[in-house]
Amino acid sequence: MRPALTDLAEPVDIVNVFRRPACVPEVVEAAIAIGAPVVWMQLGARHDGAKSRAEAAGLSVVADRCISVEHRRLLPHA
Repeated sequence: MRPALTDLAEPVDIVNVFRRPACVPEVVEAAIAIGAPVVWMQLGARHDGAKSRAEAAGLSVVADRCISVEHRRLLPHA
């Protein structure tokens, strides 16, 4: 585990956010800073202002969805 996204040396495909909504803007700013292409806000982690900021910066955003549930839904036999 790294203390911050900006401490990562390798590229990031997706920033998966499991934080309280009040913490999401900081995570989105870090995702923008490292050039992450996608931010995924898990159930309960939605923050509309941070979502808008990420989209304005060119990131794809998924909000208020569980990545595991969506994976099972899209790939039921995987």
